Amino acid sequence: MTQLRDLVLRAPKRGLELPPWLERLVSVGIVTTDKKLMRRQRCVNVAVFAVAGSALSHLFFNALHDFQGLLIVNAYNLLQVCGALLVPLLHRFGENVGAFAIALLVLVAHSLIVWSLGLESNLQVYFTLGGAVLFFFGVQNWRLFLFCFCLFVVALLVALNFAPVDGLVIREDRAFRDVLSNQAMVNAIAINAALLFYALSALDRTEVDLENENDRSEALIQNVMPAAIAARLKSGREKRIADRIETLSVSFADLVGFSTAVRDLPPDAVVEYLDRLVCLFDGLAQQYGVEKIKTIGDNYMAAAGFNGRAFEGAIAVGRLALAMREIVERQPPLGGRKLRIRIGIHCGEATAGVIGATRFAYDVWGDAVNFASRMESHGLPDQIQVSEVFYHLTKDAFLFQERGTTELKGLGAARTFMLVGD
Repeated sequence: MTQLRDLVLRAPKRGLELPPWLERLVSVGIVTTDKKLMRRQRCVNVAVFAVAGSALSHLFFNALHDFQGLLIVNAYNLLQVCGALLVPLLHRFGENVGAFAIALLVLVAHSLIVWSLGLESNLQVYFTLGGAVLFFFGVQNWRLFLFCFCLFVVALLVALNFAPVDGLVIREDRAFRDVLSNQAMVNAIAINAALLFYALSALDRTEVDLENENDRSEALIQNVMPAAIAARLKSGREKRIADRIETLSVSFADLVGFSTAVRDLPPDAVVEYLDRLVCLFDGLAQQYGVEKIKTIGDNYMAAAGFNGRAFEGAIAVGRLALAMREIVERQPPLGGRKLRIRIGIHCGEATAGVIGATRFAYDVWGDAVNFASRMESHGLPDQIQVSEVFYHLTKDAFLFQERGTTELKGLGAARTFMLVGD
């Protein structure tokens, strides 16, 4: 069983982490605290910087090639750079305002440039980035995505069928269009790569976070109830989990003299001692296949036989009790006092189920619980007192010493035995 303590204290698994400066850059203008919306708006910002970078590269090469002849195109590119860099400021006005703005900017600006430089420039390849708009809106806003995607498809078809092949600007310069075509192809691949990389890195971080939370949830459920009950609870098929166990072996263990020993001790010393001891008990319970039910102060309650195997459950509880007594004998003094343990065991009918809403718990009730509690409270230090039912069920597996008849509060006289060894 995974230990909840280990999961809580250990460093969580981490997904792919981007440099802090890059995270700050792609978060510009985002004011929302909704994680899903934040991821989408960050994708918009990644597209913003990719589009601005692409337009800036075209502006640079165009200016070097023929600044005067391409003045109109350069103006388009400059406006596209400035417009793209202003998009992150729109996030505060609505969750999809920035997404619409960058999509519309790319659509209009590239339509103008394709008509200006013609189909031979292959600048129409940028329209194929319309599919990436899905990252901006998310699948939950698929209608908005479909609307924008259709606009990109229409713009591409119109350009392919009606835009001039040579364009309207420096029509005779075919060598320039060849260079422009190569540049457009490389930029389109780079933009696609940037968007996919960021989207997949965000997905990776989300999956790792979910895995961490799932591990903690699984460990928490497994540590507060038996695995079979946890599986039933998670299935969601049962409105209420309540079982009748015909023969459940229940044990109670209490530290004798604990209250007196801790009276003048600092809290840290008390908690450290109890924590160490309870962790040892938990390990023993797991080793012998016994379910820890709960701890109440310095009292430890455990049970076995939930699966209907009464004999195996009783044997497991008996072995756990012997091991617990041995563990306590090896513990150092607490507050100058050597503590001792008193254990009681009984087998009988019980009811088990999950109760609670905000802090649900698996608990056990019935005669088996009450009788086992009396076995402990009327027992002796360093002794394991068991009922006659437990004795008859396990007498071939353990060594016992008859104590005689014991008067049990609220239950009357009962024949009891001391579990000596195995």
